[in-house]
Amino acid sequence: MLVKTFGYAVQGINATKITVEVSIQVGVNFYLVGLPDNAVKESQQRIHTALKHHDYKIPGKQITVNMAPADIRKEGSAYDLSIAMGILAASGQIPAEKISDYVIMGELALDGELRSIRGALPIAIQARQDGFKGIILPESNASEAAVVNGLEVLYANNIKQVIDFFIASKDLPRAEIDLKAAFLMEVEALEFDFADVKGQENIKRALEIAAAGGHNAILIGPPGAGKTMLSKRLPSILPPLTVDEALETTKIHSVAGKTGKNASGLVTQRPFRSPHHTISDIALVGGGNNPQPGEISLAHNGVLFLDELPEFKRTVLEVMRQPIEDRVVTISRAKFSVEYPASFMLIASMNPCPCGYYNHPEKECVCAPGLVQKYLNKISGPLLDRIDLHIEVTPVPFSELNKPQKAELSKDIRERVMKARVIQSERFKEEKEIHCNAQMRTKDLRSYCILADAGNTLLKNAMERLGLSARAYDRILKVARTIADLAHSKDIETNHLAEAIQYRSLDRDGWAG
Repeated sequence: MLVKTFGYAVQGINATKITVEVSIQVGVNFYLVGLPDNAVKESQQRIHTALKHHDYKIPGKQITVNMAPADIRKEGSAYDLSIAMGILAASGQIPAEKISDYVIMGELALDGELRSIRGALPIAIQARQDGFKGIILPESNASEAAVVNGLEVLYANNIKQVIDFFIASKDLPRAEIDLKAAFLMEVEALEFDFADVKGQENIKRALEIAAAGGHNAILIGPPGAGKTMLSKRLPSILPPLTVDEALETTKIHSVAGKTGKNASGLVTQRPFRSPHHTISDIALVGGGNNPQPGEISLAHNGVLFLDELPEFKRTVLEVMRQPIEDRVVTISRAKFSVEYPASFMLIASMNPCPCGYYNHPEKECVCAPGLVQKYLNKISGPLLDRIDLHIEVTPVPFSELNKPQKAELSKDIRERVMKARVIQSERFKEEKEIHCNAQMRTKDLRSYCILADAGNTLLKNAMERLGLSARAYDRILKVARTIADLAHSKDIETNHLAEAIQYRSLDRDGWAG
């Protein structure tokens, strides 16, 4: 008898349907074909033991399991349940009538318990598009897949529940989720607030600009000035994720197996990723033998924070150049390539020198001559060019630290940011790929960043005096456009442009390496 069950292979953040064909004939061999990796091949032992634990068995005949299409590599243990149900149906131990209506996936423990799989959300999305009635998953993946409307998401804790569903039509629990409630719960659960930060009003202003336009920023200052503290509070002033952004972000985290912390199964807060400076190139951009999303993709629609930027290996920093510009990273291998979104805000922090006190108002720098420049040259000029805002952070005086009143709340700053984003949404409503000022292309600058004569003169003088590149010119215009949006100004005024220029401090001081 030939029976077909269905699963999915995840490539990048998309899923491809896999048909598991099980044929049982006279003989004694077990064949598993269709380009399976070792984890898939080992499923025979897991299935045999799990079925035996519940008084079922793999029949002692010739069993051929083909996973089609045969030219796509099948990886991981998520096909255990698909193969097991196919064997039971082909051997007549369970009815085969309903089995093709459902996508069935899950890893089997030796006692039949179902363990979570990766990529449940992209699998559920594609299953709905392919016309399946429903999907059967481990309980830990159910809330994630339940985000997809129009698909019956059933879950089980062990293989016996799935067998009973097909034999006796015993209902499996159905997963459902209230998206509005999930969003509201997560938005109200922000951990950090700008109200906790004393002083540093100019830094808060710069980060407000960065949030309003989606701009990259770098904070330069001595130890203890508040660089990390301020950066961690940036997500609290970013606009909430839209449903489409949340789905796309969740797909990436689902593929990476990192949605377990979200009770709703949906990533509803903007990601904040802060990798250690010992991170490798592949861990940052993604890849490996079985390509996985890197930190820049896990930060998609959120913030990538690189603390102590010069301490990162130079090769690690240089691989970010292309993703920062293109907002996507393509990982190519000999036989395939996968593409991961990487539209993130880069927020970096650094000391001005190895000891940390270069240009400090009170403490003296003890670095040897030439060491400061060598330290700053660890960050290449092309990378700095791609950072819109260079923000100098100075220590907070005691008079500010000792003030009893709290600073402005994050929600008040976020309201201004969201008003500026509404202006940008209206501006780019005809553009599918552009959502904020930082994403503008060169041709868009000619349409939306028109300067008066005084502005052109100011920018010309700044370009000549600071020796700015053409890319820095574009970045200044984008930041100026955001400052104008925060001021609800239709045109870019001279004061908006002047503020944008003063955020190129590393260019001004000749620090770019």
